[in-house]
Amino acid sequence: MIRQAVVPAAGEGTRLRPLTRERPKGLLAVDGTPLLTRIFDQLLAAGIEEAVVVVGYRASDVVARYGDSYRELDLQYVHQRDRLGLGHAVSLSEPFVDGEFLLVNGDNVFDSAFDFGELLDRHAESDAAVTALAERLSLEDATETGVFEPVDSPGGDGAVRVCGVVEKPENPPSTLASAGCYVLPTEIFSALSLLRPSDRGEYELSDAVDVLCAAGARVEAIDLASLGGWRLNVNRPADLDRASERIRDR
Repeated sequence: MIRQAVVPAAGEGTRLRPLTRERPKGLLAVDGTPLLTRIFDQLLAAGIEEAVVVVGYRASDVVARYGDSYRELDLQYVHQRDRLGLGHAVSLSEPFVDGEFLLVNGDNVFDSAFDFGELLDRHAESDAAVTALAERLSLEDATETGVFEPVDSPGGDGAVRVCGVVEKPENPPSTLASAGCYVLPTEIFSALSLLRPSDRGEYELSDAVDVLCAAGARVEAIDLASLGGWRLNVNRPADLDRASERIRDR
């Protein structure tokens, strides 16, 4: 059973200024609760016992807020001093990870009713090495991001096997994009070690997932809609307001 999570929360949040001038993005509040606190609560509800938090910008503020634990969740910290992408952030957690783990981006807001435990259960019931939480976009939006390339059609449970991620395609092979949450095997660290920086100068987690696909690993994407709830990624001040409104409107 998966008991560990990795939570990348190192970004500076420049698009959230001036809100992030004196506090890190993860401590910004949605409906009165900091982003990281919401994630930690949902990890605990799913049975996660330990989280490795990747900190960077104003790292000491995060450590001072939570210390060695949050409620029953043990916390470890790793400092991403150079912002070299999500793949790089994940690679830094390797010394602390023992077995499969749940990855949840620290700037995600999920519906209060969403249960990471369902995603973990679905992964355990499959023979997938990687299970990615995905959300369905409009066709127009799918051309502006990375989308999963399916091997077959989705089943009735919302799961589909994929053979990689296609970045900003003119003709998207699907409209399923990453929702910033994965169940990953320890082999992801070997895949990350093989990467070169992308055109953005970053090490991309999606490239490492492609490496695993090429090596024959089974990778599945599960449509968030099939698990219920919703997700918002917080990039701008208006996103905080939207997320707060949606939580209050439940």
